[in-house]
Amino acid sequence: MPTGIPYIIVNDVAERFSFYGVRAILVIFMTQYLINDNGVLDTYSEEDATSYFHLFTATAYFLPILGAIVSDAFLGKYRTIIFLSMVYCAGHLALAMDDTRMGLFLGLTLIALGSGGIKPSVASHVGDQFGKSNQHLLSRAFSWYYLGINIGSATSSLFIPWLLENYGPSVAFGIPGAFMIAATLTFWMGRNKFVHIPPAGTSYLRDITGPVGRHLFKRLALIYILVAAFWSLFDQMGSTWVLQAQHMDRTIFGYELLSAQIQAANPFLIILLIPIFTYIVYPFMGRFFKLTAARKMSMGMFLASTPFLVTAWCEYQIQSGLTPHISWQLLAYFLLSTAEIMLVITCLEFSYTQAPKRMKSLVMSFFYLSISMGNLFTAAVNQLIQNPDGSSKLEGAMYHLFFAGFMGVAAIIFAIYIYYYKEEYIVQDEAVSDS
Repeated sequence: MPTGIPYIIVNDVAERFSFYGVRAILVIFMTQYLINDNGVLDTYSEEDATSYFHLFTATAYFLPILGAIVSDAFLGKYRTIIFLSMVYCAGHLALAMDDTRMGLFLGLTLIALGSGGIKPSVASHVGDQFGKSNQHLLSRAFSWYYLGINIGSATSSLFIPWLLENYGPSVAFGIPGAFMIAATLTFWMGRNKFVHIPPAGTSYLRDITGPVGRHLFKRLALIYILVAAFWSLFDQMGSTWVLQAQHMDRTIFGYELLSAQIQAANPFLIILLIPIFTYIVYPFMGRFFKLTAARKMSMGMFLASTPFLVTAWCEYQIQSGLTPHISWQLLAYFLLSTAEIMLVITCLEFSYTQAPKRMKSLVMSFFYLSISMGNLFTAAVNQLIQNPDGSSKLEGAMYHLFFAGFMGVAAIIFAIYIYYYKEEYIVQDEAVSDS
């Protein structure tokens, strides 16, 4: 492995801890802790808090496009990550020091700018550390990179809500800020270990708006639009599935779990399953057929529709007056996590290898834009199905079956398109670190 990879992975764990730590308590903070300048409670309604939460998420996953252009054209990946990480830290500071709406707006704006801006640069920086001689290790590196994401999210999702309840918002927002400072310092410490790809300059802007950029967009746009379908299902773990869990038997080994705690199953499953897939499942599959990125992603797309069949069954049981055990929903988490490994991790590597050498961050930003599109689609569906009398056009299990069917259709279209797609494998030329 290149010597710079450990610095990127440690940075990744700490940065994801900070981001998901804020997300874990954001709605609770806005509905229970927000105050005005006089120290009087000035909270948002649950509906407004939910809207702002999704707006923050969508913004954080839209801004990678701008961060990619700045990185690839002007600053390079390393300087872009360092500068925007400082903006990121300032956002945490604003949240920790100011519990008012102004502090909330300023903090979330800076965090969205910093987090969104560095996402494509960090992910593509992983790939930049590899050349033709060690390109066979690229898949493993992206697997460990994604493992780092889930280590950070799993620990912060359990720990930060506890801090908010016991020590208040200043500490609960301050600890993620401290982790972001640690992430920035770790990345700075690796500066002489990294392979640095210089920015392309203003000619890059002509490339992305010219024939090369248009050809690239035509090849990849449909892929990311279809992958957005996965994210429209995936992010409902924090909303639809939490609401469903409130009506289920959540007792495991004599302990009753909170409905919001169930979603921590996903990152813990990812941590468990990544080594299993990397060292056992994929090598076993490789004995029978060539396991290309396209085939992994296609299998992941089809598998992603199955969890909502399970939750549809759970919802049917709830509507019928039975109380299903939470283990059924954990089965849905297992299926969705398995689909995530096959689709998302592979898509990260795919995004890097399909991009021209000068456009690695830009194409990586398309991947993050798919997350934004998926969240916006789910939000739009939930608005459109509401009837004036407060009922829904998709009641009970029908809501879950709609998304299962939607994912199934997207998977079929994806499989057909990717079958005819001519896959490339573009990595950087041989390079050495500065050490």
